Amino acid sequence: MPELPEVETTLRGIEPKLVGRSLARVDIRQPKLRWLITPELSSEMPGEEITHLSRCGKYIGIHTSKGTLIVHLGMSGSLYFVPAETPPLFHDHVDFCFADDDVWLRYTDPRRFGAILWTTEDWNEHELIRHLGPEPLSDLFNVDMLYARAKGRKVPIKTFIMDSKVVVGVGNIYANEALFKAGIRPDRLAGKISKVRLARLVECIKEVLAAAIKQGGTTLKDFVGGDGKPGYFKQELAVYGRAGKACIVCSAPLKEIRQAQRSTVFCTNCQS
Repeated sequence: MPELPEVETTLRGIEPKLVGRSLARVDIRQPKLRWLITPELSSEMPGEEITHLSRCGKYIGIHTSKGTLIVHLGMSGSLYFVPAETPPLFHDHVDFCFADDDVWLRYTDPRRFGAILWTTEDWNEHELIRHLGPEPLSDLFNVDMLYARAKGRKVPIKTFIMDSKVVVGVGNIYANEALFKAGIRPDRLAGKISKVRLARLVECIKEVLAAAIKQGGTTLKDFVGGDGKPGYFKQELAVYGRAGKACIVCSAPLKEIRQAQRSTVFCTNCQS
């Protein structure tokens, strides 16, 4: 599933070719994604100039003076450019076509669990956005905030930092990696971790996400960035997907458990 670094990579890849351009039309071939694409998208967005792009967690906002296109890549979605008039493949569900350019922005999604929504309201107040926690790479995500929210919580720390109401966009891959880097067991209760250790975890979350963005994200199966290229952070993974293999620090075999139906891999020696 595309996580925050993959979404940020997508945004950075498509933004230079979108800002300042006006849409000629939106071709919707398959409206049945996670939520139905409403007809207003095809009638209201064409003719609008794209002013800027932004991101909140795993949501991309493509903004015009009239409204905002909200995109979520779901489990297998991607946005990338294709030459105009390129015939769509079976999983290519939406094209954003420009009159003044010879490339189109295409949305493809084999599993159709992504979302493309149009709103004329402030997107920060949209029901999908307004309850999200702070961005992990912002100053709002700090040890004081995390310590206050963790106090008394009897949930595993990995589950806790993956809660989008606590901090937005820390998905499974990067939660595994950040906890390893911080030396914290993923099954330790959030409310039992000292402020000093949480401070280190905040640093590691920021470091891991920043490194992944620099590498263009992590391609495990379906993800490609806005330029159609895969991400290369997979080569940097210390624990995720390495169950049973030697720890890169102590050489002990890495252990795998399931938490909230997700794979969790950690080192029983290096994490406590």
